[in-house]
Amino acid sequence: MLTTDRVPAIFADARAVHADALRMLEAGDIRDAAEKAWCATKRATDALILARTGTEPEISSDTSRGLAVLAAEDQVFRHLRRRYHSRQSLLHGDCFYLGICDPIDDVERRIRQTADYINDAESLAGYADAG
Repeated sequence: MLTTDRVPAIFADARAVHADALRMLEAGDIRDAAEKAWCATKRATDALILARTGTEPEISSDTSRGLAVLAAEDQVFRHLRRRYHSRQSLLHGDCFYLGICDPIDDVERRIRQTADYINDAESLAGYADAG
């Protein structure tokens, strides 16, 4: 199997993890929902990078670096890169690790809008019909 054959499976994983985030959010567990939404964001970004470069990021810094390279090569990735880093900071860093989940409506919005992020990453990867 080619490495890029994994792309649809990674996007599917991102969607499944996001579904877990929504379930946690509905159950009132915003902190764990934020971390699941961050994980879904990272997985979708990993799939995008794999689709565009043929290399799957192994660690978070590889994902950040890979997205930066894509954004430097083509401005179409710049907006996604900003969204990626805002989720990394707010959902992963502030809410999950520090327990600072305020303003709650901004955290909830980003958790819910992770589906849009996944859709956009799929589109940029050329897998718009995968989800």
